[in-house]
Amino acid sequence: MTKQTHHSDTDQLITRRNWFDRTATGLKAAALASLLKEDVYGESRRVFDFKPRDTHFEPKAKSVIHLFMNGGPSQMDLFEPKSELERLHGKSYFEKIAGEVENPTAAGSLLRAPYGFSQHGESGAQVSELMPHLATVVDEIAFIKGMFTTNLTHEPALFKIHSGQERPGLPSLGAWVTYGLGSENQNLPAYIVLDDPAGLPVNQTQSWQSGFLPPVYQGTRFRSTGAPVLNLQREYDEPDNITELERQLISRLDKVHRSKRKGQLELDARIASYELAARMQLATSDALDLSQESQETLDMYGIGDGASDSYGRRCLYARRLVERGVRFVQLFINFQIWDNHTGIAAGLKNCCDRTDQPVAALIRDLKQRGLLDDTLVVWGGEFGRLPIAQLPADKNEKNAGRDHNKNAMVSFMAGGGIKGGISYGATDELGFAAVEDRVGVPDWHATILHLLGMHHEELFFERNGLKERLTSVNPARVVHEILA
Repeated sequence: MTKQTHHSDTDQLITRRNWFDRTATGLKAAALASLLKEDVYGESRRVFDFKPRDTHFEPKAKSVIHLFMNGGPSQMDLFEPKSELERLHGKSYFEKIAGEVENPTAAGSLLRAPYGFSQHGESGAQVSELMPHLATVVDEIAFIKGMFTTNLTHEPALFKIHSGQERPGLPSLGAWVTYGLGSENQNLPAYIVLDDPAGLPVNQTQSWQSGFLPPVYQGTRFRSTGAPVLNLQREYDEPDNITELERQLISRLDKVHRSKRKGQLELDARIASYELAARMQLATSDALDLSQESQETLDMYGIGDGASDSYGRRCLYARRLVERGVRFVQLFINFQIWDNHTGIAAGLKNCCDRTDQPVAALIRDLKQRGLLDDTLVVWGGEFGRLPIAQLPADKNEKNAGRDHNKNAMVSFMAGGGIKGGISYGATDELGFAAVEDRVGVPDWHATILHLLGMHHEELFFERNGLKERLTSVNPARVVHEILA
């Protein structure tokens, strides 16, 4: 006789507790399958490469040259003169802005601009006498004078301007652009960084990282002196047909290796970088060969002049790179030269002597060659400066400078869909805070993406169930007022 097994009514009933137990088990299994599908079944969401991609809408610009001015240029000393600073020079003002001063023990009185201003171009733009070259191209420029940020310390402010948030580990603007658009030149990196041979920014190489985006989208550093990329050329020559056969064999071996390791982004990026390096051997040498330029062009950029030579070379490299289809070129100036805490009169002159002529030459050269229409040139730092003096240790007012200011900063754009010859926004009567047509960093990012044909909310990377964006969850608007 077969023994019958009897189940109690409790076993057969579905209670709230055992329903949750069973559901949780099922969810765990589904989650595990989802996590394993790329590694076990080789299902990858997409291919990460530099092939050109469709934009969300018709772009105004095809490429970007970002002239980043490390340290925080002073808005009231360069592009926005304040008569009230002149009138109230030497008057106390610290008590009214004490909470916004990073170094309160060194705070002094209101400080007028150390150099004069004059109007230029048909637009009548006000420019410091320290920038005579930039003054000649102001009708190509849209000055953003109502810009501000959210942190007055260099490192978080640098992360903010480059990656949208005040913390490390996130993709930079250039990485987002190349992730979204790819590149028109498959023989050069899509995102190239021309940092200063005299020194890196205060947060080192983190300003051009790829963060959680695939590593292939991080910036590639090109040196402006010596070999642009180390270990790029072979140590010995061999026949071209042998080189080609060798590359074909390596490519086949890579495909076999990759087929067994689907979905490993770092492996894909490493193989892609080796393949790109092979193609770069000829393309890089050509792109950075300034002997192809006329002496007139070299002189226009200030190449050969002690002060402007280094930055001039990098500005000319930038033009040659976008001319060849590179998507995003970023220039840095060594360490924090615009961080004029003391000796602002001498400090500003040094900064302008090094950058004024090359920047103006870049804008003029791009226009002459018909490249400015689809190349967006962006200039600016991570924050601005305070209207009061910052005194040196000896309290000598002749050597005063300015402390950091997150409430007001200056930036400008030219080319690539920008309405030239305008100034948008304004600060208060002392230049302390943006008060008119304010532009936050998310707005600035959204505007750059818009000019490249991308909507900031539609450019995202899915990570841990979230759609990560350059502008994150911050409200952002495109500054249409500066667009042509």
